[in-house]
Amino acid sequence: MRIKPKPLIGLLLNPFGIDPRSIDYHNDELQVAARRGRGIPIANLATAPIVNKGFVSSTLQIVVDDGTRVTLRGARHSDATTFGETVKADWIAYNTARFENERPAINAILRIITDLSEPSRYPSACNLSPTLGRAQVLDKDLLSKLSKDAVGAEIFSEIQSIQGFLQNASAMRDRAIKKLEEQQLPKWEAFFDTFESNPLTPEQRISILADEDATLVLAGAGSGKTSVITAKAGYLIKSGIRRPEEILLLAFARDAAKEMSERIEERCGEPLEARTFHSLAYDIIGVVEGSKPALAAHATDDKAFLALIKDILRTLVHTATEVSKSIIGWFSYARLEGKSEWDFKKKHDYYTYVEKMDLRTLQGEQVKSFEELMIANWLFENGIEYEYEPDYEHKVSEGGYRDYCPDFRLKKSGVHIEHFGVRRTRTSDGTYRFTTAPFVDREEYLEGMDWKREVHAEHNTTLIETFSFEREEGRLLEALAEKIAPFETPNPRSRETLFDLVVEMNQADSFVQLIGTFLRHYKGGGYQFRECADKASKMKLGKRASAFLSIFEPLYAEYQKRLDGRIDFEDMILRASDYVERGRYRSPFKHILVDEFQDISRSRGRLVKMLKAQHSDARVFAVGDDWQSIYRFAGSDINLMRSFGEEFGGVFDGRSGVHRVVDLGRTFRSVDQIAYAAKKFVLQNPAQLNKTVIPAGTTDVPALRVVSTFRHDADEKLKQVLRSLNEDTKYEGTRTSVLLLGRYRYLAPSGLPQLRREFPRLDITFKTIHSSKGLEADHVIMLSLYRGRTGFPSEIVDDPLLSLVSPDAEPFENAEERRVMYVALTRARRTVTLMGSASKQSAFVTELLDDPEYGVLGGAEVDQTKHTCGECGGHLLAFPTKDGRTWYRCEHADLCGFTLNACSECGNGLPEAQGKSGLKTCTCGAEYHGCPKCENGWLVERRGRYGSFLGCVSFPRCKGKMKAT
Repeated sequence: MRIKPKPLIGLLLNPFGIDPRSIDYHNDELQVAARRGRGIPIANLATAPIVNKGFVSSTLQIVVDDGTRVTLRGARHSDATTFGETVKADWIAYNTARFENERPAINAILRIITDLSEPSRYPSACNLSPTLGRAQVLDKDLLSKLSKDAVGAEIFSEIQSIQGFLQNASAMRDRAIKKLEEQQLPKWEAFFDTFESNPLTPEQRISILADEDATLVLAGAGSGKTSVITAKAGYLIKSGIRRPEEILLLAFARDAAKEMSERIEERCGEPLEARTFHSLAYDIIGVVEGSKPALAAHATDDKAFLALIKDILRTLVHTATEVSKSIIGWFSYARLEGKSEWDFKKKHDYYTYVEKMDLRTLQGEQVKSFEELMIANWLFENGIEYEYEPDYEHKVSEGGYRDYCPDFRLKKSGVHIEHFGVRRTRTSDGTYRFTTAPFVDREEYLEGMDWKREVHAEHNTTLIETFSFEREEGRLLEALAEKIAPFETPNPRSRETLFDLVVEMNQADSFVQLIGTFLRHYKGGGYQFRECADKASKMKLGKRASAFLSIFEPLYAEYQKRLDGRIDFEDMILRASDYVERGRYRSPFKHILVDEFQDISRSRGRLVKMLKAQHSDARVFAVGDDWQSIYRFAGSDINLMRSFGEEFGGVFDGRSGVHRVVDLGRTFRSVDQIAYAAKKFVLQNPAQLNKTVIPAGTTDVPALRVVSTFRHDADEKLKQVLRSLNEDTKYEGTRTSVLLLGRYRYLAPSGLPQLRREFPRLDITFKTIHSSKGLEADHVIMLSLYRGRTGFPSEIVDDPLLSLVSPDAEPFENAEERRVMYVALTRARRTVTLMGSASKQSAFVTELLDDPEYGVLGGAEVDQTKHTCGECGGHLLAFPTKDGRTWYRCEHADLCGFTLNACSECGNGLPEAQGKSGLKTCTCGAEYHGCPKCENGWLVERRGRYGSFLGCVSFPRCKGKMKAT
């Protein structure tokens, strides 16, 4: 079929032959005859041919899908119309055929779209994403090229429906989810009402219906997480979504797994075995290898694991010379940061650091500086017997001053050692000038140095002097050895002996725990030694990290050697994950339900991901509470929960990490005052996930209380608390549960059986906070809350070295310890009593007392007003005396030692300055002249050689005075 212009008109309208001279149509292709001829397949037409009638002729226009146009001018109208209609008919037939060729795929997409308007199953991303992908390809290749004219109104309406889905896929999916839940809630009401003894809460029901690629249920303390995960498994079976063999229910402990298995079979009548990660991994290995390798004896026993670490250290000390040096060096001083007074601007900050570091020597005493520690441990290692801060053999102090105690005295030779905290700078004339730390009075310190020299010269005793500048110059121990050589001959102790002494004095335990935690993270995370060393360098962890890694590398090699073909839990998980990833194990599981997800380690997380990846429609359903993540020492990595979507989520509509978070919110345990206080406390760390808390009930009685204790009255104070609880239960008719909690096992009261006999109406038990997880009681009493390295918060848990084997370190101070405190608080239904140390109050207790929003009732045994120590800037703590009065002591008792008696009028208060008047007033109303020389003192009447005068209450420490008026 051909169309061409009328002869004369065509020549007039197209004299140069730019427009087509003719167009032939044959076999679904248009052949354009022009100066630049071309062939146009009918498939490439953007529209049907367009005919425009003119006065003497018509124009035929062909629009191509590349945007170009071909126009033939001067044709007879009848020819143009016939030609155009023929091409149009073939074009529509061609496009309709193309569309119908894709009919199966199109119908499948349309069915999904229809299902979204009336959903019968949860529209998970993994189910919808393939449909969306097919629709996108189909639209690009075909649908976007089809107009209403090309296929007709009926087909075009189907195209519009698919394109509407492409443009609004996420919104349509969200509406479908909401609609499905509205339909399913009443349908499954009977199941939700009867699955447990009490009906499930609205939040629990929604979490069970949620079936995203990755669903995270935030289950706060006492919110019924076990009910949710078991009901989820039951729902999947009862609804026919999954067969029991397609569901993997994972728990961390055998007891928890057994409980869940029994509950599901009882409620659903279907056997479904909940498994631990390790039993699953062991089974995977058995399937792939045909048999299961022997398990290391320590794999299931933490005590045995730590004992093995300790034994390997002992072996290395005996057999590896260089490593033994590193091990003993660690206990000598490498374990510490090694800061000096010059790193601090305030004396209080320095003292706080020293107390936190626990500067304990190999011989067992605590010293006052890192440099003193170096000296003491050098003496001990070299068999030179010494005394630390002994009384000087001659009486030299008078006037009430403390007796002189040199830093060290060598027992054999009687030589004394004084370590002077001075550095030196060279002056312009070539001499040296001594300098002191920023918070030290230089002149006073230098006077003290001279006084000590004079004392020894006067009494003809030998004094060896060491200096801070010697350490600054890297020669402190070398200089010490040279100075001691004329008086005593070193007799070095063997490293084996030194290590045994360290173990005997329990100084190795924290190091063994650190290595054990590090090893599990290192192995479970698949780290390499070089990687850790590089990270230590980038993080500027310094010599401490280098010392640690120099021990860890050979220790790890020996640990692996001692496995002797057996496997530990880390091997088990890693090997199983590898088999799954490589496809050597084919997983039947399409729903993976994980309990206590906050405790998951990186290696366990990898295993879950590998299992999920084997099926395109597999889901992960995790239940956990990041506020209760307290097992970092066992390898857990809280970052997996915080980045849950990124780690386990799906892909949909251009977004990755698609997941859903359901907040249970409601607690069945704690009253409002406990629940809200615990939430506020744990959320001080902004990295914790925020969630709703709906308490189990309300109370008008204070539910949190602090009882301040001293070393001598802690047991009696505990009995007073128990006596009060026992009295409160008199009319209740049932026994009341009381849970005593300690940060460490050794805090258990020694007289626990006696307490149970003394208070028969109370069901008293003791647990460590970690072992109490999952438990609850009417009343919780937290024991021995004090500040210190092994106090609470523990200052040895969040060791910076662990950041070398963690993807992201937690920058928030005491991050995990804060969660441990949250766990402790939320064990209680009705009250929490915090047995705080009056002398070394826990930072957590102080925080709770300082903020009125916590509603904590503070101990009223002593003056709670904050007083600052004028000597170092620390806090002055009030201590009651037997006669009912009070005296005050600096919180840094061993380092500062400042003490002060209370107001002589009331015997309890501490006079404070009032403006610039120079007067100090006590809360009892008594008024005194402030001491002109010291910050804390005030003047009291004294009598001297020349009669009465006003002298400082701190005499003879302070000699401030003025004339009596």
